[in-house]
Formats: sequence, C-alpha cells, structure tokens
Amino acid sequence: MAAIPRKALADVRQIAARRTAPIVLELDLTVDPIEGVPTDPITLALARRRTTLRDVVEGLRYATEDPRVSIVVAHIAACGMPLARIQEIRAAIAAFRAAGGTAIAYADTFGEFGGGTAPYYLACAFDEIWLAPPGDCGLTGLGMEAPFLRGALDRLGISVEIGQRYEYKNAVNTLVERDFTPAHLEAVSRIIESSSDQIVAGIAEGRGLSTDRVRRLIDLGPLAGSVALDTGLVDRLGYRDEVYAAARERVTRGPSAGFGGDGEGAGREDARRGSGAEPVLMYASAYRRSAERREKFPALRVAALAAGGPAAFFFREVPDDRDGSRPDGAGEAHLHPDEAAGSGTSALAPSVTAPHRDPKKSVIALIHGTGPVVLGHGAPGPFSGPVLAAEATAAAFRSAARDPAVAAAVFRVSSPGGSYVASDLVRREAERFRASGRPLIVSMGDVAASGGYFVALASDAIVANPGTLTGSIGVFAGKQVISGLLDKVGVGFGAVAEGEHALMMSPRRPFTPGEREKLEEFLDRVYADFVDKVAVARGLSRDQAHQLARGRVWTGADAHAHGLVDVLGGLAQAIELAWSRAGLPAGETPRVRLTPKPSVLERVRSPKSSEDRGAAASVAGSVAGSVAGSVAGSVAGSVAGSVAGSALGLLGAGPGAGFVPGWGALAPLAARLGLPSAGPLVMPPIGRIG
Repeated sequence: MAAIPRKALADVRQIAARRTAPIVLELDLTVDPIEGVPTDPITLALARRRTTLRDVVEGLRYATEDPRVSIVVAHIAACGMPLARIQEIRAAIAAFRAAGGTAIAYADTFGEFGGGTAPYYLACAFDEIWLAPPGDCGLTGLGMEAPFLRGALDRLGISVEIGQRYEYKNAVNTLVERDFTPAHLEAVSRIIESSSDQIVAGIAEGRGLSTDRVRRLIDLGPLAGSVALDTGLVDRLGYRDEVYAAARERVTRGPSAGFGGDGEGAGREDARRGSGAEPVLMYASAYRRSAERREKFPALRVAALAAGGPAAFFFREVPDDRDGSRPDGAGEAHLHPDEAAGSGTSALAPSVTAPHRDPKKSVIALIHGTGPVVLGHGAPGPFSGPVLAAEATAAAFRSAARDPAVAAAVFRVSSPGGSYVASDLVRREAERFRASGRPLIVSMGDVAASGGYFVALASDAIVANPGTLTGSIGVFAGKQVISGLLDKVGVGFGAVAEGEHALMMSPRRPFTPGEREKLEEFLDRVYADFVDKVAVARGLSRDQAHQLARGRVWTGADAHAHGLVDVLGGLAQAIELAWSRAGLPAGETPRVRLTPKPSVLERVRSPKSSEDRGAAASVAGSVAGSVAGSVAGSVAGSVAGSVAGSALGLLGAGPGAGFVPGWGALAPLAARLGLPSAGPLVMPPIGRIG
C-alpha cells in the first residue's frame, strides 16, 4: 500500500518538474498562419489544429518575460505568407531577442531551386539560419504576373460591360485589356519596388550585409546551400535533428555552450541560464494556451511565480465579465465637428456613453474583421473562407460600447473590401463607438484596401505594417455579356419583364444607354462619397484625397508617407497605442478582451435580438453565396443569369456553384480566376507576389 502514495508523489513531482522545466518554443511556419478568430464551432475546432498568427505573436510575447523560455526554433518554408504577416512575426521575434532570448530558423529549403525570397526574409529576423544540406537558397527577388483574359473572352463570345473610378481601379483591366495599361503598370511596379526595398533592407540588417551586396546576391540566385553558406546567407548546414539537438544542448548547458559546442554566443547577455533539466519542446499555440490559463487561474499563477515563471506580459487576454453590472455615472460623449459633418447626419447619437471605470479593471476590446466585406451575418459554411459580415461586426462594436470595462477598442482589419453599403454600415458603428468617448485604433493585417480601408475611416489612428496593401480608394461595377457564347452553343432566350430596367443585369445583352447612365451615376455617387469620407477622416482637402485615391493600391510604407496611415507597426503596437490613448497606466501590461467572445451556447442558439451578444457571432461564409454588394441585379436579372448557367457546364460554372449579381452564373469561374466578386469596393487583383 505504501507503494501507491510513493508512486502518486513521484507523479506529482514529475508534473511539477515539467511545469518548471526549461522550454524550447517551437514555431511551425511551414504553413501560413490563420488571421483572425473563427467564430463558428466547427471552424473553431478545426483551427486548433492550425497555427494562428495570434498563437505565434502572443506566444512570443508571453515567452519574452518567461525565464523558462530561452530558445525559439522555427521551421520555415515557402507557404505563400503575405509580406505584412511576415513583418508582424519578425517584429515579435525581434522583441524576444531584445529581451535576451535566442531564435533559430531552420528550413529544409528556401524554395526548391527558386521562390524562397519571402521565407528567407522571415528567417533573417532570427539569430541563426540553418539549412538542410540538400536545400537551396532560392533568393531570387520579387515578381508578379497578371492574367489578361480579353483574347479568351473574345473567342468565347463574351463581352464585358463594366466601369470604374478611376484609372488605378484596374480590376476590370484583366477582362477588357490585353496587357498592362500605363496606370496599371505604374501602380503594380511601385508595389513591387516598395516591397522589394523592405525585403532587401531587412535581409541586409539581419545578415550584416550592405543593401548593394544583398541585391547582387539576389541577382545571382537561386544558390545551392553550400554557396549560401560561403556567402554568409546561412550560418549552418544541418538536418532537423541536428538543429534541435543544438537547441536542447544550449538550454541544458547555458549560453556558453553555443551551437554545436563551439562556444558561439558565449558573450550574449542572457539572464536565462541553463538549469541542467531536460527541456520541454512546445508549440507556440500550446504554450500560449498554457500561459493564458496561468493568468486566469490564480493558483497556477502563484505556482508559476514561485517557480520563477512569467510575471508580466506585453498584453494579456482577460475573460468576459458576464454579470452585466456597470458602475454608476457616465462620461460625456464627443465627436469631432469635422467627423460629424462627414457622417451624413446632423448629429451622431451614441448608444451608450463612456462610464466612469476602474483603471485596474479596464480592458481593450479586440474586434477582428477578416475577409471580404459583405452584408448581413455571412452565410453558413464552416469550410469556406471567413467574411467581414456587416451585421456581426456592427454588433461587436455595440457589444464593446455597452461593456463598462472597455476603455478603448482595436479593430483588426484584414480585408480586400467588398460591399459599399456593408462597408459604410461598419464604419458607422465604429464611429458610434468613438462617440461614446473611447478611442478606436485600427490595426491593418496583410491587406486592408478599398472597402477594407473604408471601414477604417472612423478610427482615431490607423496602424499598418510596411508591407500591408491598402488604399484602393475607388469603385467598379458592371456585368459580363455571354450572348455570343450562348449563340455558339445554341442556347436561345425568351424574356418577359415589367419595368424599363428590370433586365439591367441580364447577361444576355449589353446595357442600354439608359442603363449605362444609371451605372455611371452609381459609380460617381459611390466614389464621391468614399473620397469625401477619406478627406474628412484624414484631414485632407478633397483634391488631395482624390489624388491619393483613383483606385490606387499602396503599400503600408507608401500609405504612411502620404498620410493614409498614422503609424507603422503591427497588432501589438495598435494595442499599446489604444491603451495609451485611453489614459490607462503606462507601467501596466495592456489587458485585452476578444470581442465578441460568446459562449458555446451563444454560438449555436439564435440571438434574442440584434443587441444580444450572440448577434456578434457571425459564421464563416461563402463569398459567392452571401455577397449582395455588387451592383445588385433585379430578380428577373438573377433568374436570367441562373438559367444561362445551364449552358455553362463546360466552364465549370453551373448555377448550383454559386451566383453573384453582376457576374451571374459566371461567379464561380470569376472567383477561380482571382477576379473580385465581393462587391464594387474590392481591391484589384494584384496577383501572387513572389
């Protein structure tokens, strides 16, 4: 019997030892981290198997103050990660290194023969770069190719009836041109140039090389691993087991051990000394969840502190206060006169004024807006992409405004745009949140353009990474006409309609002069409203706003130089800025509350009203199934487009595959070709940069 207590005691000691053992933090960057927070239960469950950007960035920030974590090892591969997302991770790695940690990047190959520029740029943020012996360093620079379909559409008998404002809103060019127009070429060339400058500067800084030297090496790429080692682009050639063995040895023996026992790194200031205990390998996602549990449960936190665990973090997520209580008293609502003038109403009535709050309990509300901007809540579909659904996002702002603990909000936007109406509805609710007397900061992800920029206009400040794609202040709308194709395959049409413009969006005929006039009126109205709101929000004259608009896409660095963005940085900088502008204590770590964060029950049950917190839990949806923001066609036009789809099986675009007003039954084909189908405020397709 005595053996049982001894075994139990041994198990407890083993668990305790594991809790206090040194950690080798592992980052899986072989797949693009998920942006945003899934809201429907199925997608949320599946996402736990995928690394999220939040896992990586927040995990590194927890590790920055955790003496158990002295080493980070990242497995890196070419995975299509956008430049801005790479920069967010690079910034988090830089903060970890600045706090005394060591970061190792390992790649099987930086692009097999080519295409490795982006992952190599990410690796240059680390202390050391390891490359597998058979791997290549595909450092070949940046390039982009765009398809032009005019010739193919002519052969198929399809014409395009479309208009845009202005020359840089070049989404239509892929359909109506055979090559780059001067404006299209200018805009894309500048994006590539700006992105390339950022990458070259980052590589030069990380590897201790001049920018001219980096450009020469790029022109020589791709390079074999041995050549990359000789030229100083990588530090070591080794397989995964050798990388992890070196990392564990450093943790066990301390920084004097160096990598591979040769004493490198011995002079590094590092308070995290080797303990001799066997280190624990842990993914960033698991480590972040563990760190959050320590913060939420005092017993775990006290145990962690007693063991020398994390004592402070850059920012911490706190659970919802679900008792509904709020303190007495309220602050004055306020709105800048210029903003009121641009809101379209004589006065902006907030739903709730900012209450007096306890600074020790104050939090920053974090609201995610990911995917194309669409009306409503977004259509069900856990296996399709996320959408920035207007009603759900607006409900999140209303929920934050009613929460007495919320001192400020950060709106994380990662969207190429979409519906004009939906974008303005979100902007309005964001404006109403600010009218409660609390600051709102927008943090832009890899892209926040067109409608994605529109929703950011109500903020106190816009924060973007240098590689963020933003701007695209313009509008386009129209339809495809497939009468020539239908004639070729022998499909005839009969039509009955009441109303001069009932078949305006029919794909079987071009616009009439009257319908074309209506389209031009729509384009002028939307563009004028967009530019006017930009001018008011950014403190520009209308002419200045127009010159920066015209549909042009900017990198975050260029947008900052032109006054469209206030601060260059990532989500962490946005949260710190919100904390500061809310007047909260400078010495405290910002406390963050994800909004919405409904319970499991609230995720599945129908909300009781549009003010219910469950109303903010939108579900991921199919763009083709939920978009209503394109130039909305009449019912008759939609029926005609669906009927036309029966003749288009050869294009893989039958009516069952989805329908978008304007594209009609060709919506799935348009989506497969990378063409915008989410509404008139969509960033032009840039093409894959790599």
